[in-house]
Amino acid sequence: MSEEVRTVVVAIGGNALSQSGESASVHNQFRHTRESLLAIVPLAVAGWRIAIVHGNGPQVGDALVRNEAGRGTVEPLPLGVLVAGTAGWIGYMIQQSMTNALELAGCERRVVTLICQARVDHDDPAFGEPTKFVGRALSEAVAADLRSSGEIVEADGHGNLRRRVASPVPVEIMESRMVADLVRAGDIVIAAGGGGIPVYRDAVLGLEGMDAVVDKDRAAAILARDIGADLLLILTDVDAVYERWGTPEARRIESLTTTEATSLLESGELDGAGSMRPKLEAATSFVLAGGSRSVIAALEAGAAAVLGDGGTEIVPDAPDHGVENSA
Repeated sequence: MSEEVRTVVVAIGGNALSQSGESASVHNQFRHTRESLLAIVPLAVAGWRIAIVHGNGPQVGDALVRNEAGRGTVEPLPLGVLVAGTAGWIGYMIQQSMTNALELAGCERRVVTLICQARVDHDDPAFGEPTKFVGRALSEAVAADLRSSGEIVEADGHGNLRRRVASPVPVEIMESRMVADLVRAGDIVIAAGGGGIPVYRDAVLGLEGMDAVVDKDRAAAILARDIGADLLLILTDVDAVYERWGTPEARRIESLTTTEATSLLESGELDGAGSMRPKLEAATSFVLAGGSRSVIAALEAGAAAVLGDGGTEIVPDAPDHGVENSA
């Protein structure tokens, strides 16, 4: 590869692989995994250096259900360990599907899954105010049982009853240097799956796990920053960021500077607009940290959006070329 080859970190939601309204069978999830890679394979063939970060909301929610179903037979696993487990098997699905797709395209690239830890602050306020929805919609009866055992269950933005767990802000992806080495060598790396396994640094014991989930878009932004990526590509189920979303006056935003993006976030307009706020926060934070650009786009339009055709692009503010008046 030439020195001009660029690096992209691609974030894919767990909901893209396990969609509501259908069975969460492995067959269906493999099928959706193959579909989700259609936006990434062209980038790989074109020579982009690639790291892929995936979500795991539905999958870790299902893992919690299995935990509860088997509670009387086997010892339940803590949430942090379930995050690690889902990162492994979702990574396997992406790794196998990507390898097969590249072979069909005649592209010789190696694909590897790297389990990563996301360091968080032990005193993050998120632990006292869980905000992250995980898992599928629950019935009133199941929700009542979970509440009686101390779990938080509330209606999400679509009115579905779901578990809510702590989602601390990631500070560091512990394995980012290894990801950088592999990506630089031309390997496609599936990293920080599920946002990474939440850990904190204990003064005596070193790294220790925590029961929480990390937002995969925020983790992707930190990973992109730390490996020196040129682009952060966030793929979702909405084709772009919109002004006045949900109204007849809704308008797709083609491009935002970091100042414009920050103003939009501070306006509160995106509050309650599904999951777009954390995506725009992550995209903006990457550019503010020195990244060239971020793009938020629909899954099926990702490759085109990288070329400027669709999605919403977040770019640095234009440099100030003003000339000071001399006395």
